[in-house]
Amino acid sequence: MPSVAPPRLPIWRSPFGLVLLAASAVGAYFLLTGHFDHVLQAVPYLILLACPLMHVFHRGHHGHPHPRSPERPAPGDEPPS
Repeated sequence: MPSVAPPRLPIWRSPFGLVLLAASAVGAYFLLTGHFDHVLQAVPYLILLACPLMHVFHRGHHGHPHPRSPERPAPGDEPPS
């Protein structure tokens, strides 16, 4: 009988992930309390950077079917009415 490996935990649920998450939270706290004015100056640039990144990485993941999926034909492939 083949043995089945137990499912792997996501990294954030592992002990290493929890330590990494806690260290990130502590680092973010000290960054924001010690350099709040510098972080505040970077916000407009971060918003401008977020726009192209969202266009690149979120393309086609809006919960709609892909245009060439079997449920929906590609533009121009519709049968004539």
